[in-house]
Amino acid sequence: MATPKPPRRRRPSRFRRACQAIFLFLGLPEIWPVFPRKKKKPRKPPTEAALAGAWGEGIAATHLARKGYRILERNVRFGSDREIDLVARSPRGDGPQALVFVEVKTRTTEDLGRPFAAVDADKRRTLVRAAALYVRKLPRRPALVRFDVVEVVGDRNAPAPPTVRHIENAFALPAGDRLPL
Repeated sequence: MATPKPPRRRRPSRFRRACQAIFLFLGLPEIWPVFPRKKKKPRKPPTEAALAGAWGEGIAATHLARKGYRILERNVRFGSDREIDLVARSPRGDGPQALVFVEVKTRTTEDLGRPFAAVDADKRRTLVRAAALYVRKLPRRPALVRFDVVEVVGDRNAPAPPTVRHIENAFALPAGDRLPL
């Protein structure tokens, strides 16, 4: 039976090592007990809306995988305001495969309208900019890019399964425009 490795000690930072060397050279006592490391702030618990959104994204990813889509990434962030919920590859069909950027909208009811209505012009612009940043980091540019919306209507605490609607090619870039690269 192999013996377990001892836990690896964290190496002090370059700044800390330099300070220790200077204090040792000057014959001064070490100052680090006076200046301890900062403690990390405890994370806030997720809000109910964040939990519902994560639940909806999981439902949407499962739904797309059953339809033959290959989920490449989830919750891709570029800065604080640009986020892509799901990045997927379309199923192999008659035409070429497309790189699909999916926006997931989760609602408990449709009393105030369909979730797709929340994908307004500002949200579309944000999605297109995030998609452009994502495509830029790829080694090869995709032949086709598409924007889909998945609506998830239901309560995560309810026993009834949610209603899931996949809207393919939910919006296109304005005529004559292309993905800004």
